[in-house]
Amino acid sequence: TRNASDMKLLRTLSFCLFACTARAIEIDELFDRLDQALTFGAFHENVRARLSGTVDLELYHFEQPAPGLIDSDIDTLFNPRLTLFLDTQIGSHVYVFVQSRVDRGFDPSDHGAQVRADEYALRVTPWDDSRFTLQIGKFATVVGNWVARHLSWDNPFINAPLPYENVTAISDKSAPASARDFVNRFEREKYEFVPVIWGPSYASGISVSGRLGRFDYAAEMKNASLSSRPESWSVAAMGFEQPTFSARVGFRPTEPWNLGVSVSDGAYFRREAQPTLPAGRDTDDYREFVLGQDISYAVRHLQLWAEFYEARFEVPRAGNADTFAYYFEAKYKFAPQWFAALRWNQQFFSNIDNRAGRGLPWGPDLARIELAAGYRFTSHTQIKVQYSYQHETSGTEDDNHLIATQFTVRF
Repeated sequence: TRNASDMKLLRTLSFCLFACTARAIEIDELFDRLDQALTFGAFHENVRARLSGTVDLELYHFEQPAPGLIDSDIDTLFNPRLTLFLDTQIGSHVYVFVQSRVDRGFDPSDHGAQVRADEYALRVTPWDDSRFTLQIGKFATVVGNWVARHLSWDNPFINAPLPYENVTAISDKSAPASARDFVNRFEREKYEFVPVIWGPSYASGISVSGRLGRFDYAAEMKNASLSSRPESWSVAAMGFEQPTFSARVGFRPTEPWNLGVSVSDGAYFRREAQPTLPAGRDTDDYREFVLGQDISYAVRHLQLWAEFYEARFEVPRAGNADTFAYYFEAKYKFAPQWFAALRWNQQFFSNIDNRAGRGLPWGPDLARIELAAGYRFTSHTQIKVQYSYQHETSGTEDDNHLIATQFTVRF
């Protein structure tokens, strides 16, 4: 009978899950031994170093053009990634960290393999109460609250929220010839353009941060703007001739709540854009201004996050290009191993006046909803599945569906 078949299928699935979990526990013990082997101490344990990492195996299926920062001409993309972390503690006040990756590009792509050092920094904390910390190197931005959970093990989703990955009509490589060209040229190669914030923005620079009572603060000077592409983040690619300044102030009224305000100001053009600018103008004359608000809440098994960004780009021959983007995100832990997440994103674009005086939107308004579920086999292995539906609420009103899965091993 049908009921008997359903019960047989349920027993089979239960057995498979039990077998996988039992095998995962054996692997977990192996990783515990590996963790001990990759931890080192010297000088009477005053210097301690630990090598750790993650292996991510990602599979994406989507419609063309590829959504977000995915760079692929094929609809089904396999994207493996090895991330290594080297953390070194020198005494109680000095900390050095390095993050390197072997993958197919900083963002998911169908390109060949590459090796990069994404982060490296020296952090000095003179006092034990965390009132002040100085950091120098190449590291993630202090803006917003998503960066704190952007790594694959901590992120409930596989991708980033819309403000961090939706490519706009802003190009950092060349200036538009006119207002109409600014609006229409976005149909060209997507990777010639940039989002409001490019992922965690691992630009190079210096930062100060700390906590004073219920307040925390952070400020940074970086060599590139929040919208800058990964190729601009190293000092070798872009120096400090036109630095970007960003800051965030946070307030914790009670333990579950964290409120924050962020600001950023910096030139967004790369040096190669200079010949395309109007005569007598320099790349430093055109800025990206960002104002952000963030909020988070955590109680028992529920976590909530939200961020709101108002951004303005000064565009040659087109004027000010304004955009507003936000998202709400929720994660609920049903059991120690199971969790689910929901995220709602939207982005809106202002109008640009052409020579005829008619307003033209410089980008299609977007709405995106995302659902994700995750299962942690052990403290070292987890799997996530995600579905995203994106709809242009203006312009051509195109839709895009994305299905993705990510298997992560942490050691």
